[in-house]
Amino acid sequence: MVEQLKPVTRPRLYEVIVEQLCGYMADNDMAPGDRLPAERELAANLGVSRASLSQALVALEVQGVLSVRHGDGAILIRRPTEERAIKALREHADRIPDIIEAREALEVKLAGLAAVRRSDDEMKAIDAAIAKMDQEIASGDRGVDGDEMFHEAITTAAHSSLLAKLMHEISGLVRETRIESLSQQDRPKASLESHKRIAEAVRRQDPAEAGRAMAEHIMMVSDVALLRAAE
Repeated sequence: MVEQLKPVTRPRLYEVIVEQLCGYMADNDMAPGDRLPAERELAANLGVSRASLSQALVALEVQGVLSVRHGDGAILIRRPTEERAIKALREHADRIPDIIEAREALEVKLAGLAAVRRSDDEMKAIDAAIAKMDQEIASGDRGVDGDEMFHEAITTAAHSSLLAKLMHEISGLVRETRIESLSQQDRPKASLESHKRIAEAVRRQDPAEAGRAMAEHIMMVSDVALLRAAE
């Protein structure tokens, strides 16, 4: 059987940067807890923009290789291998559209149910999540924890055990896209405002508006750099 030639794929810039970062960690024998140089220094040494570097750092954060926190820089959690990191990066980019579709199917319905079924205490939990995210963003962070709390509070308020179970099943994948989305420029504040619109519809017990606001929110947060780079 004659083997067919396959098209040569050119690595995208963020993949090249990930390879370089993995090589740097190995060459410098970095261990968990060690910190990478400041982003400005890394970008200058690599000859890339800080936006491109940030995209690569987020890709490694999604994989659990780095922890990227405001004021702390990028801290190594586990040593990667270049081949495995690139494979995981491509798999992550490939599954983002599927995760977005699942979120649309589940969370729009959950928001509508929450508007009908929420209790006063559950409304307080939704408001507390918004306050948490607001506080995180004000301190210069991305608001990942507050964002996660908000969507969990909406799910709880919906009182649908099966939908909640399905959300739990994809929670790890959703967290990947959450980190990716909230790392986009100006996205945390836009996401926070979107959460507030959903919360107000739930507060008014308007299921149609709550579902519409959630659908708009998911569409907005689904615009991520990895998908734009893949076009």
